[in-house]
Amino acid sequence: MTNDNAPKQLESVIMEIRAGTGGKEASLFVADLFRMYSKYAQSQNLKQKILDSHPTGLGGFKEIIFELKNSNVFSKMKYEGGVHRVQRIPETEKSGRTHTSTVSVAVLPKPKSAQIKIRPDELKIDFYRASGPGGQYVNKRETAVRITHLPTGFVVTSQTERNQLQNKENAMAILEAKLLEKKEIEESEKLGDKRRSQIGWAKRAEKIRTYNFPQDRVTDHRIKKSWHNLEEILNGKLEPTIKALQKNLQ
Repeated sequence: MTNDNAPKQLESVIMEIRAGTGGKEASLFVADLFRMYSKYAQSQNLKQKILDSHPTGLGGFKEIIFELKNSNVFSKMKYEGGVHRVQRIPETEKSGRTHTSTVSVAVLPKPKSAQIKIRPDELKIDFYRASGPGGQYVNKRETAVRITHLPTGFVVTSQTERNQLQNKENAMAILEAKLLEKKEIEESEKLGDKRRSQIGWAKRAEKIRTYNFPQDRVTDHRIKKSWHNLEEILNGKLEPTIKALQKNLQ
């Protein structure tokens, strides 16, 4: 007998934003996208937790990984995975030339407890000192964690918390999500091209969206639709974009 009054189990997704081509501009745009998703999360009552980050000295990130949690978070965020392209004039560009940079976003469902089983002998766990931009130490104790999954070679890290246990939990959450993605990719490859394209596991390499600052325009290439309120979108007003994607891609 089920309990209709039981609280609904919350979904979780793990999002990775990683700088691609474009050097410093790409790392700055990682920070812009992280802020966009953070503000959107606040507006939608999504719980957010940073699992790992690798900041640069200019306020950007080489990579940032975070978790979002709510009852329907995957349905909102699943179309954000892919390559995001930014076109703008960097502050350091004296000639006024527009630069193009890219950032990749991955959206990984967090596995339920029974979906992924990892044996302790499959893991190599190292602890080291967390470091910030430029390599300076955040603290003097070895609280950062690096986990290597020996069967796959996956390496995950976490250095955002001040103790080893919390960082280990964060790194394990990232690893489990990566292993679930690998499992689902392998299963989708057995289903044939049409079904595989519907599932969309090529999304990591697919250019999905362009943010064009000189023309104040955001274009989603999958549904061939543009919006002319770029700053508002980067300030977290993503709902019209997400609803358009849900309507056209489901």
